[in-house]
Order: sequence, then structure tokens, then C-alpha cells
Amino acid sequence: MNKIRELSDIVREIPNGAEIALGGFIITRCPMAFAAELIRQKKKDLTLYSVMGTMEADLLVGAGVVKSYSYSGGSLDRFGKLSRVNDAIVDKSTEIKEFSALGMGLRMLAGSLGIPYVPSKVMMGTDMYENMKNDTDVLQMGSSPFDKQPYLYFSALNPDYSVIHAHAVDEKGNVIIEGPVWDLETAKAGKKLIVQAEKLVSNEYIKRNPDKVTIPSIYTYAAAIVPYGAYPASTYRVYDFDAEVLTMYAKANQKQDTFDAYLKEYILGTKDHFEMIDKLGGHKKLKEIAAEPVYGFAHKDGDG
Repeated sequence: MNKIRELSDIVREIPNGAEIALGGFIITRCPMAFAAELIRQKKKDLTLYSVMGTMEADLLVGAGVVKSYSYSGGSLDRFGKLSRVNDAIVDKSTEIKEFSALGMGLRMLAGSLGIPYVPSKVMMGTDMYENMKNDTDVLQMGSSPFDKQPYLYFSALNPDYSVIHAHAVDEKGNVIIEGPVWDLETAKAGKKLIVQAEKLVSNEYIKRNPDKVTIPSIYTYAAAIVPYGAYPASTYRVYDFDAEVLTMYAKANQKQDTFDAYLKEYILGTKDHFEMIDKLGGHKKLKEIAAEPVYGFAHKDGDG
């Protein structure tokens, strides 16, 4: 079965009110193209989950398509804050649930393993727990049948969709991720895994290099080939982050009106991810941030 489809067609079938777990880490390997397409198609009332908050989550919250967002903090790295998420916490325009990174990771782990919960000591005695202790669908305190000690039970997450950005995928849905893999549990927790990948490889290549497969095809629901799909975030060994664009966004997202102007210009004002890249610098910019094979990022003269 060929699982390769157009990204816009995959997004079109996602209903309003869907639960979506997002991969990525801060400004690395983020499914930016997918998030922008959700906004272009005017999806609404989404419930989002991230182990670490990322730029695409900030975009989605700021665009008003999110009803609830669970995460464990995040940023735009040295470029700035997730200001649309932060403001939503203050003005309560979106329900924001804050976990520790391990707490969210454990929920994803339970979901990926097909078990109802994972017990842990993490978050016990913290304000995070105090703020969420009445949400018994998410957290419950209990005692171990073995040592009788108290533990927090983190309920499993099995969102409708998990969405990740990857280096490559074949037509059957076998996924290749190079370098650090922090969203493996997130990918496997979803009822349907959507993959946006830098390139398509043949199934014959997979058969000859089975050790390169990070996520086997049995997990993948659909995949789209989207070169530079994480831009302006980075993808290890392919391209670095775009510091200029991230700096611009970090200024724009500080207030809703300037964020709305950014959204209108670069997301709603473009037909797809590739047109957005053209507006932000096009081929010249992509050449500047191309990753050095040795380093895995854009090494410039004078770098350490």
C-alpha cells in the first residue's frame, strides 16, 4: 500500500476538534509545514500535545485554532519566547496544561506501549501537581502494590494523530530519522501517525538498509514529501535553522497584532510551504543554511 500523499490532502481529512501530538524539539525537526497547512485550512478547536513546546505550537495557539494545549515548557531557543502560548496562560484564551518534560514523556510512553498509565515520582510535591491534581483523567495519586510507596500515575496519551518531521520515508511508510530521536514515543502514541519527510526513498533501499529504519511502516498512516518542511527550524545534516526568520518571528509574536500581521503575510498569504519559503528568502536563503555534512549544521568561517 502506497502511503505517500499530498500534505494538503492529509490535513483536509483532519476534523475540527481533533487531538494532535506534535513532534519536534524547540526549533529542531518541527512539523512546520503541517502546522501552517492546518491554519490555511482554518481548522479549529484542536487539542495539542508536545513534550517540548515548539514554534509551530506557538503559531497554532496564536492563530486561534487551538482549544487546549498540554506541554512542558519551550521557547524559540536563544531567539525568544513562545509568547502566544505565554499570553494564553495569562488571559486564559486557550486552556494550557503545564507538565514537566518527563511527565509529558511518560504519558507518551504509556500511549506508545499500549498500557493505561505509567507510575513515577516526578512532579510530586510541585506546583505543577497542585495545579493539575483535580484533573483525574490525566493524573492520579496511588500506592505501589510492591513497596506501598505513593506514586503519581500518568495516564496514557493516545491522540487521534501524531505528526513528526523526518529525514526520509519510503512508499510503505518506513521512516528514517538521523541523529537524536526524541519523538519516537510521540510518534507511536497516536492512533494515526502522519509523517512529513525531506525525501522519498525506495522500499528496495529500505530492504537493503533495514538498520536505518527508525519507525517501521506498521505505525505510519500517511506520509508527505516536504523538502525543508521544518523550515525555519532545522533538520540535522540537511539544513540549519534560519536565525533571521526566527529573530523576526520572536519580535512579531510578542503582541497579537504584530503576530497577526506575520500570519497574514507568511502563512495565510501563501498557498503552501514552498511559497512561504520563497517569501522568506527562497533558494538563496536555503543555500546559506545548508548543513555541512561533517558537522550536521551550517558551519561558517570563524565558528568554533
